Amino acid sequence: MRLAYHAADRADALAARERLAGRYGEVPLDEADCLIALGGDGAMLDALHAVMGRAIPVYGMNFGSVGFLMNEAREDGLPERLAGAERAVIHPLRAVGRHVDGRTFEALAINEVSLLRETRQTAKIRISVDGRLRLNELAADGVMVATPAGSTAYNLSAHGPILPLDAQLLALTPISAFRPRRWRGALLRHVSQVRFDVLEAAKRPVSVVADNQEFRDALTVTINEARSISLTLLFDEGMALGERILMEQFAAD
Repeated sequence: MRLAYHAADRADALAARERLAGRYGEVPLDEADCLIALGGDGAMLDALHAVMGRAIPVYGMNFGSVGFLMNEAREDGLPERLAGAERAVIHPLRAVGRHVDGRTFEALAINEVSLLRETRQTAKIRISVDGRLRLNELAADGVMVATPAGSTAYNLSAHGPILPLDAQLLALTPISAFRPRRWRGALLRHVSQVRFDVLEAAKRPVSVVADNQEFRDALTVTINEARSISLTLLFDEGMALGERILMEQFAAD
């Protein structure tokens, strides 16, 4: 199997890349059968963005802190681990939006698309789903749409639901909601289209963050699943992503 590598900018991950490339070989990404991501979940997201639109699976080794999307950092027997790996296919979110000054932006996100207040003042956001107004005004630090794969990341820390990988759902989750005080978010069909309109945008500026891309001073953004784009993650046998998500729901800490 022809391997390419993506390493986080940290000494242990970079050293592992040198050892693995020397031991198992290395080819350019365009010629690879698999991309090996070395680092934490951030490195995995960067690697997945690198193969967006390419039929190249990604196998991660954890050199970070949490490493939810990664496998154990063990260099022996890599070809055998890859041959026996379980596959998880995910689809990113597509965010299409407009800045206050009229400029447009577009981005893909694997975990979530978040709207976040830029200043000390609470953001005010109108929410529509599939063309129908659902919440006239949310006053909060922000709001997000998360995929099942991303539901255990920022979404979970904002008290959003953990979604099974095959649930065909999206999580719509507020971040520190002030009004409506009791609104906890919603579960949406994966084919839903969500539109956020920023109210009082000049006074209460809001950023749109799609994974690691930020677009400041947003006025509106529409989010839907990019079903035509498929990404494949590889996991050691018995530790597939669906099983990890299920285990997270029974975690004691």
